[in-house]
Amino acid sequence: MEALSLDIFVVPTIVLTSVVLLYLYFAKQVRDKKNYNNYIIGIAVIAFSFNFIWELAQGPLYEGFEYDWQHISFCALASVADMLMVLILLFGFGLVYKNVFWTRSMGINKIFPLIFIGSAGAILGEIWHTSRGDWAYAEAMPIVPWVNVGLSPLLQFAVLPYLIFVIGKNFINEVNLEK
Repeated sequence: MEALSLDIFVVPTIVLTSVVLLYLYFAKQVRDKKNYNNYIIGIAVIAFSFNFIWELAQGPLYEGFEYDWQHISFCALASVADMLMVLILLFGFGLVYKNVFWTRSMGINKIFPLIFIGSAGAILGEIWHTSRGDWAYAEAMPIVPWVNVGLSPLLQFAVLPYLIFVIGKNFINEVNLEK
C-alpha cells in the first residue's frame, strides 16, 4: 500500500455526490420517508459491514498487508467506498427499474445484470488502483485470466451486492412505498 494522494479521492467524491443527489431524487418519490430512510440506512450498514469483513479477510492476499492499525483503517476506508458503490448500484438500478425498492423482487432478470455491472466495476477499479500502485497483489492472490485482476475483489462485487440487497429488502415495509 502506497501513500494516499489527492487524486485517489476524486472518484469517491463524485460517487458521494451522486449518492446524495440520487438519495434526494428518490426521497421525493416515496410517501413513507421513514421507511425509505430505514431502507437506505439498512442497506448502507449491511454494505459497510459485509465489505469490511471481506476486506479484512482478503487482506493477506495483498502485498505487505498486516493486521495493524494502518491496514485495518485502510480496510475501513475501502469499506466506506465499497458501501457507496453498493448505494450507486441500488440507486442506478432504481433509475433503470423506476423504483428504488426494486430489490423486493430479485429474479434472474435483475440478478444477472447486477452481477455483471458489479463485476465490471470491480475489474475497472482493480485495474485503476493496481496500475496506480495503490496496492499490489501477493503471490497468494488468484488472478483472473484476460483481465489480470485478483479473484477475491472481483468476487466481492459479483456476490456481495446481491447478498446485501436480499438481506436489505427486509428493511422495506409493505405499505406506502410508492408515489
